[in-house]
Amino acid sequence: MDVLEALRAESGIVAVVGAGGKKTTLYTLAERAASDRSLRAVVTATVRIPIFDRHVEEVAVTDDPVATLERADAWPIGVVPEREGEDRYVGYDPDVVDDIATADVADLVLVKADGARTREFKAPNEREPQLPRHVDTVVPIASVQAVGKPLSADHVHRPERVAAITGLDRGDVIRPEDVARVLASDRGGHKGVPDGATVVPLLNKVDDAEMRDVAADIGRELLERAPAVRQVVLARMVAEEPVIDVLGA
Repeated sequence: MDVLEALRAESGIVAVVGAGGKKTTLYTLAERAASDRSLRAVVTATVRIPIFDRHVEEVAVTDDPVATLERADAWPIGVVPEREGEDRYVGYDPDVVDDIATADVADLVLVKADGARTREFKAPNEREPQLPRHVDTVVPIASVQAVGKPLSADHVHRPERVAAITGLDRGDVIRPEDVARVLASDRGGHKGVPDGATVVPLLNKVDDAEMRDVAADIGRELLERAPAVRQVVLARMVAEEPVIDVLGA
């Protein structure tokens, strides 16, 4: 299945949260939307985001993203309000992202809505995620390569939050059902999702047959625990054809 279709990322506001491939997912969706569908695709954030200029045609630092996008003639384009230091941009207030989507200056607005410090797995804190009110699709991401690793800060962002949802202790081995519990929880992958938004969990870094089996175990458990979730995407987002399988579709 096409990655845009699989992740319900064909229009509107699509926010990615979680850990284990958010930025790669954003950039892949933006490139495919622009090149394969000729969509006006925008990459932005409501939290800090590393410099991503090489992944889009242009990044505009602007307090008026709507006016900037009205003048855009090459897609995908990034918009951010401010650069912070040498390595990252600041994100917009979620209301600004809502304004972009309702102004009809873009077909698809892709949003990084939380942070994970390059870890494979996470659960959000009390300030996360920073979701626009009118988000259409939320994609909670986890790397299947977290399974088998100990619950520690080496592999997990905010391990204490994961422990609170799963019942694991620090140092315990992460199991497929633990990943499913977090992604299905309203303290995890479903945290802050507005009524009416679609949630499409993404199990990323499915790099071989063993990881595919692990991902399938997570996906089946997740579909049982979260009745509102209609499909779970198994993927290797760095691949030319990212989608490995779609469970529940």
